[in-house]
Amino acid sequence: MSVPRKVQRLSVEEYLEAERDSPVRHEYIDGQIYAMAGASDRHNHIAGNLYNRLDDHLGDGACEAFISDMKVSVSDALFYYPDVVVACDGPGADAYYRKQPRLIIEVSSPGTERTDRSEKLLAYKQVKSLKEYVIVSQDRVRIEMFRRGRGDRWSWQLLTELDDVLRLESVGLTLTIGQVYRRVKFPHRTRR
Repeated sequence: MSVPRKVQRLSVEEYLEAERDSPVRHEYIDGQIYAMAGASDRHNHIAGNLYNRLDDHLGDGACEAFISDMKVSVSDALFYYPDVVVACDGPGADAYYRKQPRLIIEVSSPGTERTDRSEKLLAYKQVKSLKEYVIVSQDRVRIEMFRRGRGDRWSWQLLTELDDVLRLESVGLTLTIGQVYRRVKFPHRTRR
């Protein structure tokens, strides 16, 4: 009979310190850490396309765009690594995480889709500074936009055509879906 191992919980401070020198990125959920997987070429093209457009659009303004390696503090016990984030923390912000995200984009794969649409969606909606949360599929043309409206009500929009328009009102940027999926090659599937 095996004896269950006691899992050691990390404090936020221990997590942040360990993460600075770690060769592997980890998300932090209530004292537990979870390793992040590598990404496909499609994932990288999509995240890169969005980051490049956002960074160019924001210029030297008060808000900054980050890609993949910037953590977001959702609460005192929850840190995620969004694929793309626009944050407006201002001078004096921590060099390794942001607390004031305005826009968060997750590039979803079959392995992350459920988490992105449920756990992360619920968590991100609790961040008062967040105005928009976008989930972009890497395996097909599909973008889901969640936007905070008046009275903290969230709206949902689905975009599935390359000539559809993605309006990122939180940062004043409009893109076609074709721009988001530039250089993305989907695998050919045989019909049965």
